[in-house]
Amino acid sequence: MATVPQTEHLSVCPKFHCAVELVGRRWTGAILSAMLMGATRFTDIIHAVPGLSDRLLSERLKELESTGIVTRMVHPETPVRIEYRLTEKGHELNNVISALSSWADAWIEVPCGDQV
Repeated sequence: MATVPQTEHLSVCPKFHCAVELVGRRWTGAILSAMLMGATRFTDIIHAVPGLSDRLLSERLKELESTGIVTRMVHPETPVRIEYRLTEKGHELNNVISALSSWADAWIEVPCGDQV
């Protein structure tokens, strides 16, 4: 009787995979980082994340809202003011974003022309 190698029994947890896919989408981590630093308005986030387009920010905010990470608040003023706030679920990502930021500081080298 042949034995099955132990590695064949290993698999990635589906919840972990979903979380990595959500937070790891292009620009999402940077958007969350900006929001954790206090950015709440669309223009605040755009200015905090160089290279992020309006269209992509709008798309990511809708995704984050649909997953309960961000809430969209409309203030009926003239002109209308819209703010995006992290929910409790969104704030729970603080340690994750912080850990990733620390890892990046230690291990990622930015090409000379791209210094932030």
